[in-house]
Amino acid sequence: MGRNIRKRRSSMATKAVAASAALALGGGGLIWANFYASAHESNSGQNSTKAANAAAQVATISCPDVGQKLTNVPNGAKQGVATELANLDKQITEAYARLASTRQAQTNDASFVQNAITGPLKEKRAATIDRIRINIQRSGGQFNSSLSQLAACTTQAANTNAGQAGGGQQNNGGQQNGGNAGQAQNGQGGNGPVAADFVDITKVQANAQLGVGANGAKANGNGGSRGTFTSSCGTNGNDNHNTDNVIVAPGVTNGAHHLHDYVGNQNNDAFASDQELAGAGTSCQNQGDKSSYFWPVLRVQDGSQDFDQNNDGGGKEGNVGKILQPAQAQIKFVGNKRGKVVAMPTALRIITGDAKAFVNGNANANVNWSCTGFENKVQLETQYPICPQGSQVVRTTNFQSCWDGQNIDSANHRTHVAFAQADGTCANGFKAIPQLQVRLVYNVPAPKLQNGTVVQPYAVDSFPENLHKPITDHNDFINFFSTNLMNKMVNCINTGKKCK
Repeated sequence: MGRNIRKRRSSMATKAVAASAALALGGGGLIWANFYASAHESNSGQNSTKAANAAAQVATISCPDVGQKLTNVPNGAKQGVATELANLDKQITEAYARLASTRQAQTNDASFVQNAITGPLKEKRAATIDRIRINIQRSGGQFNSSLSQLAACTTQAANTNAGQAGGGQQNNGGQQNGGNAGQAQNGQGGNGPVAADFVDITKVQANAQLGVGANGAKANGNGGSRGTFTSSCGTNGNDNHNTDNVIVAPGVTNGAHHLHDYVGNQNNDAFASDQELAGAGTSCQNQGDKSSYFWPVLRVQDGSQDFDQNNDGGGKEGNVGKILQPAQAQIKFVGNKRGKVVAMPTALRIITGDAKAFVNGNANANVNWSCTGFENKVQLETQYPICPQGSQVVRTTNFQSCWDGQNIDSANHRTHVAFAQADGTCANGFKAIPQLQVRLVYNVPAPKLQNGTVVQPYAVDSFPENLHKPITDHNDFINFFSTNLMNKMVNCINTGKKCK
């Protein structure tokens, strides 16, 4: 079948050696050279000073997301295109690792990043995008030539993020977004999170609109479908993990570059076919639900390392610390506030949120961070909450609930589904389907903010160049409800019942 990683975490997790000037992970993983060293050295000449300042502002690499721009990929080209898109992600990961390990060279040479990192990266990306063109045209499809213009990448400062627009309004009394260049590389893995990524939730002005509007429209209107259906699928107590993503990178090992928790379907990895998923076992109490629910793991960076400290997608790519199993994983489907819902098709795929939102911007971000006792008051997007004693961290995700009525997936894995409009209706002839809502609750030791740094932070796993920003949280779903159970769900929701 596949290569799911189901290793039980060892209680003998080793303590990480405290890093000061440099941090090396996993025997060949990311290496961080201290940003501060160059700032305190005496540089000769104005050019050296400019180079040092430029290097200090560069935190990560930002590349246009080719996959999200694809609109039509012929069936015969899908695997080849998926492989090449995964190659683009791998190239960015490698370039980011080089960026993080050459800080001294950057301070000595203002053109180092362009000549040694982003220039060669552009050439690799151009060749890969051309292979995407060849795959599509060989299968009779048409290639959008404007995609060839997406080869060039830029560098990005830690406090520059289109996805964080409005973050200051959420902040109110907490740490401000951004931070200096040294902070940009804080975190046990050398690529975040930083103090600016956290806020004391008790100091944030009430802003919660969870369950209101396009991203969370609940059934509350006359004539709407008011029922609910809950599926109990556990909290991944059997440690079913891997770093694949069968939706966006089928057939590609480590296509996600970060670790996922899986509940429900137990055979989901990069190589799983729909037939294998349909025949798999499930962790759900109702065996008619073999759907796959998966999300990036949450880790506390307490100095320990988990089972994947030397693995791709784990410590080798800056995803370090103790993996936290959710205390609760609530999976619920709700209706549409304007009318009835229809059944989801078998094997429907939905991705919500954007794992690359820090560099992509917030167009596809869908993030709700909060604490128990505060969920109806505060929902955060660009910061992790620091919860008061006795309160737990909560991640809530409301999925797209409108379907085009035809496709179980789309070229960019997004355009076949959509969020309901503010009034609850589905636009463009789309049909209302049950809205999946996933609520994850964690017991997390509260981080402490000290002198502009964060002590014992927690963070979701991410692509390394996205610096473990909270805006990158995301969630994935593949529908494998039996026909009978899906029909039961739809009936329960449309008739106002609460079912399991």
